[in-house]
Amino acid sequence: MSRVQFPCTQLALAPSSLLGYLVEGREIPTKKLAFCRLNQMQETGKGLLLKAEPIAAAFRNEVQQSLTKATRRPRLVGILATSSAPSKFYAEFTKKQCEDLGVDFVLKTTGAADTGDLGEGEGVEEAIIEANEDENVDGIMVYYPIFGGQQDHYLQQVVSPYKDVEGLHFKFHYNLYHNIRFIEPQSLISSGVPSAASAGVLESEEPPPGTVKSIIPCTPLAIVKCLEHVGVYNKILPYGDRAYGRTITVINRSEVVGRPLAALLANDGARVFSVDIDSVQEYTKRPVVAAARRYHPRHVVHPSTNTLQECLAISDVVVSAVPTASYKVKTQWLKDGCVCLNVAADKNFEKDVREKASLYIPAVGKVTILMLLRNLLRLQQYKAVE
Repeated sequence: MSRVQFPCTQLALAPSSLLGYLVEGREIPTKKLAFCRLNQMQETGKGLLLKAEPIAAAFRNEVQQSLTKATRRPRLVGILATSSAPSKFYAEFTKKQCEDLGVDFVLKTTGAADTGDLGEGEGVEEAIIEANEDENVDGIMVYYPIFGGQQDHYLQQVVSPYKDVEGLHFKFHYNLYHNIRFIEPQSLISSGVPSAASAGVLESEEPPPGTVKSIIPCTPLAIVKCLEHVGVYNKILPYGDRAYGRTITVINRSEVVGRPLAALLANDGARVFSVDIDSVQEYTKRPVVAAARRYHPRHVVHPSTNTLQECLAISDVVVSAVPTASYKVKTQWLKDGCVCLNVAADKNFEKDVREKASLYIPAVGKVTILMLLRNLLRLQQYKAVE
């Protein structure tokens, strides 16, 4: 029987054994990953197709357990200000997920979403401020894009960091790029950026006393959780270095998905190629000595002379989030046995992707919404720690 290489493993593991972990939503044990290689499925001769539901299951249980401990049902306000069909779909999807889990969700419509008499985005800033000032609201989610560019970026800063479930406020972005994983909630009141000394030394996944985990943008976090689930992250390694040894290509460099994801992966030790329409950049973790200097981001970014084809040929993992139906990653360019993860609404990979990939995850939406709800519960926790 032919074999394909799974990037995290080296010897032989029966497909039925691996499928048990994936389908049941359990992470593959690191000890198994350290000593095995994934056999190609004899029935199909292709790599595995893994949908998001088994990965989401563990986080759904986590959210349900956290809700039972909450002092009250958290309230999430969604603000829809455009006539965009994808935004409307996502708003309904959010509502259903919240209802299923027992989270109070209120959809506030304004602009073109409310009536034909109003323009796209009209009234959105007022709706954000109203939700900021409502003490009964724990989290705010705005359905972007609205105006695009700098105007949307401005609106992201209008959302209070204490209610920013999407992690788009500049303070959370600063924390992400400087690898500041734990914060004191009261520090969000300050108008300045966090201190460089806040980064500290990562010794544990658990926040030190008096601190909480910083909010991370939902989609990049969901992608990291998917990669952890399938064993791309090596739990034998110290926290903060578990992606060491992996080469990952991220096709997208938006401020919402691609760039934060590249930084997260590099901060965890991966070598990351960030590919945009007109350039390729390489992200790597800053050396320990250099990382001790004040103010530096905890990863290094520099231009790469590699083409996309050259990046893909050496990548253990490929993540694509190009919002264009016509865009496809060429299967023939992929490294044998790589892991491929599609984040775009339209499939970015060719139909035969599993002829090269050992594992293909076609969507992450069900994991993303649970990361949003985890962030909501974390924001509630901020109030308890203050």
